[in-house]
Amino acid sequence: MDQITLSGSPYDLGYGLGKQAAEAVANASFSTPQFRALEQWLGSDRLKGLEAAARKAYPQIIREIEGIADGAGQPFDKVFLWNCRGDLRDLIRSDEDACTSLMLPPEGERPAALAHNEDGAPELAGQGFIAHFQPEDSLAFSAFCYPGMLPGHAFGWNAAGIVQTINNIRPHDLTVGVPRHVITRAALSATTLEQVLEIVGRDDRASGFHHNFADGAGRMISAEAPASGMVSLEVTEPHAHANHLVRPAFTGIDQTISDSSRLRQARADEMLLAGERDALTILFDRTVQEFPILCRGEHDASDSYTLATFSCTFGAAGIDWAVHHGPDRNPVASGTIVTNPTPKK
Repeated sequence: MDQITLSGSPYDLGYGLGKQAAEAVANASFSTPQFRALEQWLGSDRLKGLEAAARKAYPQIIREIEGIADGAGQPFDKVFLWNCRGDLRDLIRSDEDACTSLMLPPEGERPAALAHNEDGAPELAGQGFIAHFQPEDSLAFSAFCYPGMLPGHAFGWNAAGIVQTINNIRPHDLTVGVPRHVITRAALSATTLEQVLEIVGRDDRASGFHHNFADGAGRMISAEAPASGMVSLEVTEPHAHANHLVRPAFTGIDQTISDSSRLRQARADEMLLAGERDALTILFDRTVQEFPILCRGEHDASDSYTLATFSCTFGAAGIDWAVHHGPDRNPVASGTIVTNPTPKK
């Protein structure tokens, strides 16, 4: 898996992302069924409303998107639209449903662990990469990046030791507000879990995700954050999450629960209940034939493909991370997170 390092202003960071993935943006991202369905919203009042909300809340993140567009040689409107795909999902046909996360508190000699299958469109297989960012005025951070998209909505971490993984959810409470990909990018600038929850819980969001957060001490929080609210849970027991809301507080929200999400959630819960604590064993599981936890779109009923599997452990020496192409346990990328919560001046 490619790894790149980018530094400078928000525009510089975005430009580097766009340049790195220019060919993939044109030939993979913009050829997905999801993007083709989105194109009808180019120039719409709804898209303009999402942009206005994002510019007001996080103008520096809009500069990143402007940089991505210029680096990729694409119009800003198309790149911004691609970063709003989840905020328009009720208005287009999109069957893709993806991602499974695990949070494992420490037990005995085993350290705390956070792990995640990043699932996406099969057209994007092999197109993702790890980017290490050194912003001129904020914390350094790293993330798995999709071609043409902001970092943050898959998995990532920053120099303060905040780790984030994301699960798509599909509640039907979308509104016009700050796009959810802008929110997940903003979360990577937080220095504490309390700051992270303020960002993902703000009340002007267009839609939302399920977020898994951890800090350098191994404290872990699971936060469901649809547009209409946010419920966070401090995780003290082994915990799995797929792609639908499971908190009792949200039982009144209408949502789409696919067979894939329901069966992956049930299988992960079953394995945890049986005592399985090896994250990769769970995330590489293909027991449920049509809708396995490890997705391989060309063989499964799901429209998704596991693009990467991320795992990290929290120990006294730091946070060790690895990225796998499952079911191979040999990582394609790995490293240690060295925390430094003081931004560069």
